[in-house]
Amino acid sequence: MRAKAKTIVVLALPGVQLLDVSGPLDVFAEANAQVGHEVYRLVVAAGEPGPIRSSSGVRLMPDRIIDRDFEEAIDTLLVAGCPNAAEMPADRVIIDWLRVRAPMARRYGSVCSGAFFLAAAGLLDGRRVTTHWAVAEELARQFPDVTVDEDAIHVSDGPLRTAAGVTAGLDLALALVEEDLGHDIAMRVASQLVMFFKRPGGQMQFSRKGEAVPAGRAALQELQRWVAANPALDHSVANLARRMDLSPRHFSRLFRGEVGITPATWVEEARVGAARRLLERENEAPKQVAARCGFADADTLRRAFARHVGVTPAEYRKRFAGIAA
Repeated sequence: MRAKAKTIVVLALPGVQLLDVSGPLDVFAEANAQVGHEVYRLVVAAGEPGPIRSSSGVRLMPDRIIDRDFEEAIDTLLVAGCPNAAEMPADRVIIDWLRVRAPMARRYGSVCSGAFFLAAAGLLDGRRVTTHWAVAEELARQFPDVTVDEDAIHVSDGPLRTAAGVTAGLDLALALVEEDLGHDIAMRVASQLVMFFKRPGGQMQFSRKGEAVPAGRAALQELQRWVAANPALDHSVANLARRMDLSPRHFSRLFRGEVGITPATWVEEARVGAARRLLERENEAPKQVAARCGFADADTLRRAFARHVGVTPAEYRKRFAGIAA
C-alpha cells in the first residue's frame, strides 16, 4: 500500500520572486515523475484571495488561503522570498499563522529572504540559518538571536531548513528529496533538471559585497581609487601614509576609523577584486594575474582569493569567465 502523499506548502507573498516558488516545486514535481506516482502534493499558499503579483510582474494563482483553507496536515512548509522582504512591514496575519502552523509541520523553512518572515515569527531564534548574501547582514542585525551563515547554499538545523538566494531553493528542495527518497532518486532528479547534485562552493563566489568600495573623507576616497586603479604597486602603510602626507600611525588610525577596516585589509580586497575581473575577462595564467594584481606569487593569490571568495581562482574562472576569456 502506498504511503499518503506529503503535502508541500510554499507560502508566496506579494512581490515574491517567482523562482523561489517555481524552482523548489519543479524539483518536487520531478521527484514524483521519477518515482512514478504522487509522493508530494504541491500547494501554493497566499495570505489573501486573488492572484499574487511577483517581482517580475507575472501573476501567480494560489491554491490555498492561509486563514481559511488549511485543515490538512502540512509535511513541509517553505516561505518564498521577496526582493524587498528586509523592508516589508510585518503582516500580523502571516506572522501569526506561521508562528502556529510552522512548528506543526515535520519541516519548515525559507528560500532566500523568506527567512525574514520566519524570523519575525520568532521561529529562527537560537538557530543557524542562511539567506541571500545581499541581506544576510541585515537579517543578523534585525534579529540578533539568529546565527546567519552568509556563505552556505542551504542549512539544516533540526526541523528548520533555509536556502540562500533564488536558485539555491532548488538545491534545498533536492536535499529534501534525498532525505525522503534516497540518494538514487535525488540523483535522477538532478540529472533530469540539469543541476548540480551538490553545488561546488558557497555563496561568496557570487557575492560582490566584499569588494573594496571607497569610503571616508574625500582625500581617503581618492587614495582608495588610486589603489584600486594600481593594484600591482607597493601599497604598504608607510607608502600610503606618505602619499597622504601623514605619519603611518596617524594614517592607520584615520583609515580604520573612517573606512572601518585596516589599510592592509582594504588593499587585499581591492587586489582580489582586480583579480576577479581579470579572471572573468582575460585568459592569463595565475602567475600573471597575481603579478598584475600585486600578489607575491600565484600561491598568495590563491590563499587570498579563497579567503574572500570561497573558491580558488581556477574554480572561479571555470564558472564565471566570459566567452572571450
